[in-house]
Amino acid sequence: MALHRLSSITLAVPNLTDTRAYYREFGLTEDDGWFSGTQGGRQLHLVPADFRRLVEVRIGVDEPDDLGRARASLDALGIETTVEEKALTAVDPATGVRAVLQIEPRLIQPVHPATPYNGPGRNERVAIRAPGILREGPVRPRKLGHVVLGSTDLAATVAFFRDGLGLRPSDYVKDAAAFLRCSTDHHNILVMKSPIVFPHHTSWQVEDIDEIGRGAQRMLKDRPERHIWGLGRHHAGSNFFWYLRDPSGMFSEYYSDMDHIPDDQPWTPETIEGARGLFNWGPPPPPSFLQPEDLAAHMTGAHGG
Repeated sequence: MALHRLSSITLAVPNLTDTRAYYREFGLTEDDGWFSGTQGGRQLHLVPADFRRLVEVRIGVDEPDDLGRARASLDALGIETTVEEKALTAVDPATGVRAVLQIEPRLIQPVHPATPYNGPGRNERVAIRAPGILREGPVRPRKLGHVVLGSTDLAATVAFFRDGLGLRPSDYVKDAAAFLRCSTDHHNILVMKSPIVFPHHTSWQVEDIDEIGRGAQRMLKDRPERHIWGLGRHHAGSNFFWYLRDPSGMFSEYYSDMDHIPDDQPWTPETIEGARGLFNWGPPPPPSFLQPEDLAAHMTGAHGG
């Protein structure tokens, strides 16, 4: 795959000071308005706005020919592009989101020993307590895994990212969403049908299910109103999850154990129907997850810009 990583996103949010403080508490490191995990580099940029919106998505590619192929595909869709020496820029007409393909090195995550879990007849951990109950330090996400974007024109936005930029489809929720990848992760951009253009959530990779639980517990201590949905396991992507609400009204997800799809391995996208498209097990999603509570107040005069 010419595309190889979700490099960064820029989010415009209200309550900028509070939102920045939230993501520091979430476990990210801040530097000059940018937030980083321990391995992905500067991946989240926060800027001020009256209502949250996804301003920009940056995606890594290998070489200039990758930019040329994307330019030809976007031209075929009637979408204008700007090409510089190491980057291509285009705007999704349906959402106003700016996408930048940029030539950069691939992200190689260091190999860490798998967390030892005991199972029936399979004892990986012998005569020691589980690592998950011994950890005491704060949870530090490793990288931004994906961003979810609500679009008023699902087909057009999917075409922009899939047919124009070159992301690959991993799964679909019938008439509702598309899981698209620009790396070996199951999805890096999820586009969902929505009555308003808005970013639904960001998702951050942590070591294992214990880190999901530890991170959520720390974020919810004395702040139970941050809880949205979890603990559970998705069907599309297979990952464990827990969702929290940030001060802008957007959700942030801790995740682990995401499906891994190398370029040379076969994968057939599934079209999923019903609740299975959201989760395999766990509590059912609350109505506020499907339709965030602040959307109605912003529907009058809402547009994709």
